[in-house]
Amino acid sequence: MQVNLPEKLYYSIGELAAAFDVNTSLIRFWEKEFDILKPKKNAKGNRKFTPEDVKNLQLIYHLVKERGFTLEGAKIHLKENQKKTLDKFEIIKKLENIKSQLTELKNQL
Repeated sequence: MQVNLPEKLYYSIGELAAAFDVNTSLIRFWEKEFDILKPKKNAKGNRKFTPEDVKNLQLIYHLVKERGFTLEGAKIHLKENQKKTLDKFEIIKKLENIKSQLTELKNQL
């Protein structure tokens, strides 16, 4: 899944929910369920997600929504194969980016 977010130090939960096309409650739920999501909170308690959190959220989204893992299955998969999973996910993201660029070139012809 391609997530189009501007380059920033911190993202609000609303920005991420819109980018992933999910409810904010799902992101809050995943934050409680997955240890790798650790957004910072300001004085008001608003969550501020770093680019690293966005990458982790993309990985969780990929496992749960695109590959059909259960939450428990995704947790186990992340704990056992975290490095290998991240490497595969990065390759998939690059290939999807190349595919979208090639599709855009095709449409321009």
